[in-house]
Amino acid sequence: MRNFIFVCALVLLAGVRCCQAQAIHIVKQGKGTGPAVLFLPGFTSPGSVWEQTICHLPTKTTSYQVSYAGFRGVQPIDTPWYVTIKGELLRYIQNEKLAHLTIVGHSMGGNLAVEIAAALPGKVDKLVLVDAIPCMRALMMPGVPATQLRYQSPYNQQILALSDDAFRQTARRLAQNMATDPAKVDTLVAWALAADRRTYVYGYTDLLQLDLRPLLPQVKARTLILGASMPDTLVVRRTFEQQYATLAVKSIRLAPSSKHFIMFDQPAWFYHQLSAFLTQ
Repeated sequence: MRNFIFVCALVLLAGVRCCQAQAIHIVKQGKGTGPAVLFLPGFTSPGSVWEQTICHLPTKTTSYQVSYAGFRGVQPIDTPWYVTIKGELLRYIQNEKLAHLTIVGHSMGGNLAVEIAAALPGKVDKLVLVDAIPCMRALMMPGVPATQLRYQSPYNQQILALSDDAFRQTARRLAQNMATDPAKVDTLVAWALAADRRTYVYGYTDLLQLDLRPLLPQVKARTLILGASMPDTLVVRRTFEQQYATLAVKSIRLAPSSKHFIMFDQPAWFYHQLSAFLTQ
């Protein structure tokens, strides 16, 4: 009888695992002998944000285009969201036996790139961090400790309760600070509206809790940091230099006349920087 109950429990557990949503969805392109490049989008962005970038990669590159649970139709997962995504990315790299990897991460994707490089130093050769900083909270909420940021906060409940029209207005205000092209602003708004609302709210709380600056000395990968020059070049450069002060092997370059989505605002400049770095 005990054996029967044990077998039934195993079957039920296997069924639960099969039904659980995955935290990441990855599209692999190319089977070249050149560099393997893992592309990590930012918050609310689908993996397709990198499609044009991938088209401009050097030949023989194998790309891995990542999308996250809860964004643009990908089934959401439970909290903690960011930690689960990181764990699945680490397992994927290990299971696929990826080596000499370059990771390109925009915004939150840059945070994940730093964490992966610190955890798997022998597998990651290069990082390209696109307008990503190790601790957003230090800029947006200076002096506020991570312990004060909780899922069940009045602000989070307010965002969860917004009507679709009110949320659309909020998303548009944010998007207008992230891209200069009105058509791209519309795209960013559409991505925000397509996001699972709980993922949008609680996932952003995860990001504000992050402070990756203590991890930076563990990152051995050569790193190219690409920053958006707007609204003030001097302030932006000083912020990057301060936040990445303990990262050993790095180069910081600012895209001219660009907001947060550099690949949208300055595509030619971005493709050139990325291709040159990959082929060095």
